Amino acid sequence: VIQQGDQERTWRIVGESEANVERGSISYKSPLGKALIGRSEGDEVEVPAPGGKQLWEIVEVRYA
Repeated sequence: VIQQGDQERTWRIVGESEANVERGSISYKSPLGKALIGRSEGDEVEVPAPGGKQLWEIVEVRYA
Protein backbone atom coordinates (compact mmCIF):
# COMPACT_ATOMS: atom_id res chain seq x y z
CA VAL A 1 0.00 0.00 0.00
CA ILE A 2 1.47 3.35 -1.03
CA GLN A 3 0.31 6.87 -0.30
CA GLN A 4 0.80 10.31 -1.82
CA GLY A 5 -1.00 13.06 0.07
CA ASP A 6 -4.56 11.80 0.60
CA GLN A 7 -4.33 9.37 -2.33
CA GLU A 8 -3.71 5.73 -1.36
CA ARG A 9 -3.18 2.79 -3.72
CA THR A 10 -2.60 -0.91 -3.33
CA TRP A 11 -0.43 -2.70 -5.89
CA ARG A 12 0.61 -6.31 -6.31
CA ILE A 13 4.03 -6.73 -7.93
CA VAL A 14 4.07 -9.61 -10.43
CA GLY A 15 5.90 -10.90 -13.51
CA GLU A 16 5.48 -9.17 -16.85
CA SER A 17 2.93 -11.65 -18.21
CA GLU A 18 0.69 -11.27 -15.12
CA ALA A 19 0.66 -7.45 -14.99
CA ASN A 20 -2.80 -5.91 -15.23
CA VAL A 21 -3.13 -2.34 -13.96
CA GLU A 22 -6.93 -2.54 -13.92
CA ARG A 23 -6.67 -5.43 -11.44
CA GLY A 24 -4.00 -3.73 -9.34
CA SER A 25 -1.03 -5.77 -10.58
CA ILE A 26 2.15 -4.16 -11.90
CA SER A 27 5.29 -5.69 -13.37
CA TYR A 28 8.46 -5.80 -11.30
CA LYS A 29 10.10 -4.23 -14.37
CA SER A 30 7.78 -1.18 -14.39
CA PRO A 31 9.17 2.08 -12.98
CA LEU A 32 6.92 1.80 -9.92
CA GLY A 33 7.69 -1.89 -9.46
CA LYS A 34 11.43 -1.20 -9.61
CA ALA A 35 11.08 1.62 -7.07
CA LEU A 36 9.15 -0.57 -4.61
CA ILE A 37 11.19 -3.80 -4.74
CA GLY A 38 13.26 -4.25 -1.59
CA ARG A 39 11.71 -1.30 0.25
CA SER A 40 10.02 -1.30 3.65
CA GLU A 41 7.10 0.38 5.39
CA GLY A 42 7.83 4.04 6.03
CA ASP A 43 10.22 4.35 3.07
CA GLU A 44 9.65 7.07 0.50
CA VAL A 45 10.21 6.24 -3.16
CA GLU A 46 10.64 8.52 -6.15
CA VAL A 47 8.95 7.24 -9.29
CA PRO A 48 9.56 8.65 -12.78
CA ALA A 49 6.29 9.56 -14.51
CA PRO A 50 5.34 11.34 -17.75
CA GLY A 51 4.45 14.51 -15.84
CA GLY A 52 7.61 14.42 -13.71
CA LYS A 53 8.82 12.47 -10.72
CA GLN A 54 6.29 11.44 -8.09
CA LEU A 55 7.06 10.84 -4.41
CA TRP A 56 5.16 8.02 -2.67
CA GLU A 57 5.36 6.69 0.89
CA ILE A 58 5.11 2.97 1.55
CA VAL A 59 2.38 2.56 4.15
CA GLU A 60 2.14 -1.24 4.32
CA VAL A 61 3.91 -4.25 2.81
CA ARG A 62 1.98 -7.50 2.47
CA TYR A 63 3.54 -10.77 1.39
CA ALA A 64 1.54 -13.45 -0.40
